[in-house]
Amino acid sequence: MSFGQGGPQSQWDPWKPQSQQPSQQPWNSGQADNTPDWAALAEASEARAKRRRLLFIGGGTLATVAIATAVAVAVVSANGSGQASDGPSSRLPATADIPSASATAPSFAPTSAPPPLDPKDFVSSVKKDKAPLGPDLLFPGTQLTMGETVYKKGPTADTRTCGSAAQKTLPKVLTDNGCTRMMRVTYTQGDVAVTVGVAVFDTEAQAAKAKQQADETSIIRSLSGGGVKSFCTGAVCRSTTNSYGRYAYFTIAGFTDGKDVTEKTTEVFKAGDDLAEFAFRQIRQRGEAQASAAAEAG
Repeated sequence: MSFGQGGPQSQWDPWKPQSQQPSQQPWNSGQADNTPDWAALAEASEARAKRRRLLFIGGGTLATVAIATAVAVAVVSANGSGQASDGPSSRLPATADIPSASATAPSFAPTSAPPPLDPKDFVSSVKKDKAPLGPDLLFPGTQLTMGETVYKKGPTADTRTCGSAAQKTLPKVLTDNGCTRMMRVTYTQGDVAVTVGVAVFDTEAQAAKAKQQADETSIIRSLSGGGVKSFCTGAVCRSTTNSYGRYAYFTIAGFTDGKDVTEKTTEVFKAGDDLAEFAFRQIRQRGEAQASAAAEAG
């Protein structure tokens, strides 16, 4: 294509660095004036646009190839052979590398506290009831306070012949069931006197049977002396019978002036009940002390 007359055809192309731009070459279309060649300009603009589109397409292809390469490298690195890299690593250990919680947790054999020792067991058989025993140990001190009432301690007695400390039907009951010892002590409060007697057997079964066989006439002998007048030798008195462990305990209560006990003389009933309750507490406490000692000893 010729852009004008009067000289050689120009080889300059604005998209080719090697081409040379003609210096001061006038634009003309064969006419005498300097009017631009609009057709030539349009053709050059179209050529530039075509090259730009090719450049953009080529650049996009190169970018796609670069991204694909990066992804491939990342995948290879994640699935690599496990070789150490030169840079720092923040990779978490695999599941097999993490110790299991159950594998390191300590295990303990099931344990349970031993059942508490039963104090009654230690006063239910001569084989376990080994603590020292005597009337002054079972009934210590010189007086006894029950509630607001104070009882003065009087004479005591201890015998291996149980029947000699009993009367009416009680001697036979004690002998038949193997009584081995009878301890007695008397307490007074005003003109009221109470003798409490504790019979000792080898087993709980013997004591329980003696209690069962005792009747209304099975009574112990009152104990006087040491400032305590004789009582319950001919007057009407009140008696009680009970047992705990290998011990059976009895009371006889009345007036030291020889009066008979009636249903209205409540002070005699109260005194007899107080001494029976105290005897029970002392026997039970004996069992508790021995159970505690056995538990501490292991």
